[in-house]
Amino acid sequence: MQKGFFITGTDTGVGKTIITAALIKAIKHLGLKACAMKPIETGCLKSKVKVQSLNFKDKDEVLLPSDGIFLKEIAGMDDSIDFIVPIRFKNPLAPLPASEREGIYVDFEKIKKAYRYLSKKYDAVVVEGIGGLFVPITRDYFVLDLAKDFGLPLIVVSRPGLGTINHTMLTINYAIKEGLHVAGIIINYSHKSKGTLAEDTNPEVIKQISPIPIIGIFPYLENLENDTIEKAAKNLDIEIIKKYLEICFLN
Repeated sequence: MQKGFFITGTDTGVGKTIITAALIKAIKHLGLKACAMKPIETGCLKSKVKVQSLNFKDKDEVLLPSDGIFLKEIAGMDDSIDFIVPIRFKNPLAPLPASEREGIYVDFEKIKKAYRYLSKKYDAVVVEGIGGLFVPITRDYFVLDLAKDFGLPLIVVSRPGLGTINHTMLTINYAIKEGLHVAGIIINYSHKSKGTLAEDTNPEVIKQISPIPIIGIFPYLENLENDTIEKAAKNLDIEIIKKYLEICFLN
């Protein structure tokens, strides 16, 4: 088994990037050297200015991946952004339509090469998927397949509000059915709490009916500064994280 985690969501906009950052902080608390990877990012901004600190290989016009840049900074990585986000698209779409509109195919060998580089340099790689498990990357290859190919324990990020029980259970049960090793669920407040009854009761219901443990309930963050994320990472169950990383190192 590879070392790290693959992060997926029950939906788009559930806050996978913040949770990826928090997991990196949690892993570092265990004394391990952790890094981030987001194999594919869409909705990137075009820039003709070379950003020196990002170590782009290409000298010409580049696509700036905002999530990848954020994760690079939070993780304190000195690697080229090309290793952190090897595939980038301009249009804010799923990879399949973005690829078709832009006439660029998804180079899976480039993704594998970037992951091999990072996994040799770091103790653990936290890989952020794009959207949920059934987001299409090509016509016959989905995020689910990408997660299988990485072979990392899966962490599912869900939202706290009404409807999340169904979305969470569908995601984890299908992942298990497809042979993925699901480590846990993180309920993330990507928006301010609405103080609803559903928010209050959903975590306990999920605990009762899910075969997978809840790693933590992550609070809404007013700012995304390094210290704020590090402090909030203490809301995650470090023992579950440690257990799965130990399994990774044993295999």
